[in-house]
Amino acid sequence: MQIFNLITQEYLNIGISFNSNFLEANVLNIFLLLSGLIYVLKNFLGSALSVRQEKVLFAINESEERLQQANIRLNEAEKQLAQTQIIIDQIIKEAQITAEKVRQSILEQGKSDIERLTSSSKASIKYAENQVKQQIQQQITVLALQKVHMKLQNEMTSNMQMKIIDNNIMQLKGDIII
Repeated sequence: MQIFNLITQEYLNIGISFNSNFLEANVLNIFLLLSGLIYVLKNFLGSALSVRQEKVLFAINESEERLQQANIRLNEAEKQLAQTQIIIDQIIKEAQITAEKVRQSILEQGKSDIERLTSSSKASIKYAENQVKQQIQQQITVLALQKVHMKLQNEMTSNMQMKIIDNNIMQLKGDIII
């Protein structure tokens, strides 16, 4: 009480005074009201806060589980991506090898076709040359025979024919005896 009196005397100069009668000042009523409120609100707010805390913890746990599952799926997807990339690289390598083999095959086929066409062309040219030579020889022979025939008709007399026939008969007799 003395402390209250000292405090009130200090504040008397300001114009605030302390009423030492608790019942008049309603301090006890305010204290009881506050105590009752704290007791009632403690249970109500405590249960509401604990329910809220449980919900928050449940949501956090659920979020952590979803995060773990998402991380697991992400790791699996990354593994599948890596495997897919390996398969794609293998397919690209095989396609390049196949393309190179096809290109080589086409080049070799082209070379063999060119060689075949070249040899076929050479054979055709040689055959054509031989045909032309034979035709020229035949024409020369025909012309020579015609010329000889014409010359013989113009220069041959019946005496000459008889001499030729006799010579040929004589040659035949000599061949038959032997």
